[in-house]
Amino acid sequence: MSATRAEPPVEISVVVPAFNEAENLPEFLAELRAALDAVGRSAEILLVDDGSDDGTPALLARERARDPRLRPLRLEVRSGQSAALAAGLGRARGAVIVTLDADLQNDPADLPRVLAALENADVVSGIRANRHDDWVRKLSSRIANATRRAVIGDRITDIGCSFKAYRREALEGLPMFVGVHRSLLALCLFHGASIAAVPLTHRPRRHEVSKFGIHNRLWRGINDLVGVSWLKSRLIRIRLREEDS
Repeated sequence: MSATRAEPPVEISVVVPAFNEAENLPEFLAELRAALDAVGRSAEILLVDDGSDDGTPALLARERARDPRLRPLRLEVRSGQSAALAAGLGRARGAVIVTLDADLQNDPADLPRVLAALENADVVSGIRANRHDDWVRKLSSRIANATRRAVIGDRITDIGCSFKAYRREALEGLPMFVGVHRSLLALCLFHGASIAAVPLTHRPRRHEVSKFGIHNRLWRGINDLVGVSWLKSRLIRIRLREEDS
């Protein structure tokens, strides 16, 4: 009887939440494949479809046949970005986990820069350089970032940039909840992770329109701070020294 060949370990898991991005996905996946090929490490792509109704499932089936690294996941009911992110993180197998958006505003070609920064940190947070967003999104982000820093006391300057990278151990044991996509970096920081920031390319949206505005970015983000601030205040910090018997 021949022995079963074990699958090689996955070094990098790329988690991509997506909702109705069918127009962007072919180009996005082509760019991501090129970036992963340039890195040259074993990888998987977990693209989490948040109940799209624009033909995304059929498109992902075709893309899966083209690239076995792609692992499409689909939420049966639209549940939001946090749920899609949590679903992908829960199934990621890599020692390094990268997150980014599928709307082509993040440039996958920045992946080597993000991974290089991770060599000296537990988490890397992208900073959108020369943002190509309208004034509403820029203003809401500026207010939300300043408010978060004042309430939580972190030093993260662009929490809204989805292009991030984590060592697997930095995410272990973290709670998942509605709004966690805005709070994951802070949770890592609360648990002692070191965080590096790196400027990244930011591009205009090429298709569709943004699904976010002041109501579902600014006010929800500020509301999340109440819960995250409470969580920070309830953390158990133990400094233990074993005494000789």
